Amino acid sequence: MAGSPGQERKLNKGVRNILRLAWCSMGAAAGIGLALWIVDGLSSPLLLASLGGSSVFLFGLTRTPTAQPRALFGGHLGGALIGIFCYQAFGDSLWVCVLAVALALVFMLATRTLHPPAGANPLIMVHGHAGLAALWQPVGLGILILSLVAVVWSRLLPGMVHYPIHWFEESPPGDIWGAWTE
Repeated sequence: MAGSPGQERKLNKGVRNILRLAWCSMGAAAGIGLALWIVDGLSSPLLLASLGGSSVFLFGLTRTPTAQPRALFGGHLGGALIGIFCYQAFGDSLWVCVLAVALALVFMLATRTLHPPAGANPLIMVHGHAGLAALWQPVGLGILILSLVAVVWSRLLPGMVHYPIHWFEESPPGDIWGAWTE
């Protein structure tokens, strides 16, 4: 006994969505797994914690401005650099963590490189007593690997939107930040 056309469409859409979810999660797993393995994240996985959030953006929210390379690289590198400078200048107290996150937010909004997971980088850098070398390893190398996996992964199956959508898309795209009405 065959179902109605509406039921078949719902079933097909449900199966398609399950397959999409599986593909997104496998991509995120491949990206973060490769980044952790190459950057030696097992010795200090917290240094790459913000990449977990980036995986969600790159493989689950591929089209958003916050997932594009400008935001990904600018947000991560800028936030990490601010965290490193704050630690080097002031040590690792609570107020330094607060200052570093606030400055990273200002930086990302002012440069339109807002990438929410990168907001963790200042805390990670202060807590990890990071030096400038951390910009390359683990931060730079980690986001480079993650983004390259996203580029390849998005091209493996026909019909997928290719990452990146726009290399230099601003995030946020305008001057409306926070809860302001204008």
